[in-house]
Amino acid sequence: MGRRTKIGKKIGYWFGVLKATAFSTYKEWAAYRSQMAISIFVGPVFFLIQLFIWRAVYATRTTLNGLTLEQMLTYYGIVAVIGYLTYDSADWDLQWLIRNGSFLTYMLRPVSYCFLAFAQKIGHRLLALWVEIIPVGLLFLFVFKIRLVPAEPGWALFSLGLSFVLVFLTNYCIGITAFWLTKTEGIRRAFLTLRNLSAGMLIPLNFFPAWMQKLLFYLPFQFITYVPTRVFIGHYELAGISLSIPRVVGLQVVATLVMLVVARLLWACGIKRFTGVGA
Repeated sequence: MGRRTKIGKKIGYWFGVLKATAFSTYKEWAAYRSQMAISIFVGPVFFLIQLFIWRAVYATRTTLNGLTLEQMLTYYGIVAVIGYLTYDSADWDLQWLIRNGSFLTYMLRPVSYCFLAFAQKIGHRLLALWVEIIPVGLLFLFVFKIRLVPAEPGWALFSLGLSFVLVFLTNYCIGITAFWLTKTEGIRRAFLTLRNLSAGMLIPLNFFPAWMQKLLFYLPFQFITYVPTRVFIGHYELAGISLSIPRVVGLQVVATLVMLVVARLLWACGIKRFTGVGA
């Protein structure tokens, strides 16, 4: 009984830290919500471009790679919403703290920086929920007539949650490279380009050549955007492999756990190199 009490207190402590950090981040960014609101035009403009392109492509056909025009437009609508939901700056924030030496203050705190950074992301994205995500969703519904209704809501929400964590972990790993490189702008740009292409943000992954689809199937990036989008639509297919929604979400869970292990290993190696330069 005493052990359960200790575990309960520990969970309560960590939840309290997460709640306080997320709430303070929410309040801090609420003062700059007008800057965030400007970004609501980015997703719809990108979607509008896709609308013109795919309407022209579908002018002479009803389906393409198993997707109808309505499903294709829904795909890009979901991609836009996922982009707003999972947006993350952990890579930039961590490398900046390491570069100017401010990271030293986080080493003295009783809570790990990774946990605090994740809590800050939760607070930031909670603000984005009503500043960016809901307005964009309404815009898609009333202007573009795209109903973003998941085929299986439970699995879709779970998959989106895993995507949220995966984006943080992958960006966090890029930020950790600052322990070796100090400045990570180059690797950040290269990584974002590779991630956006390999995650299906620019084009559905099943539109790539067969050999490339097989490669993308084994990379973790598809679980960031392509998988939650296909889960949202209700069916998954890549490289000639069709999986049920529970199985593909299960693979997404595995990918998230693998990235967590990779992040911890990189952190264990990188933290030994921190010298507090600039502090």
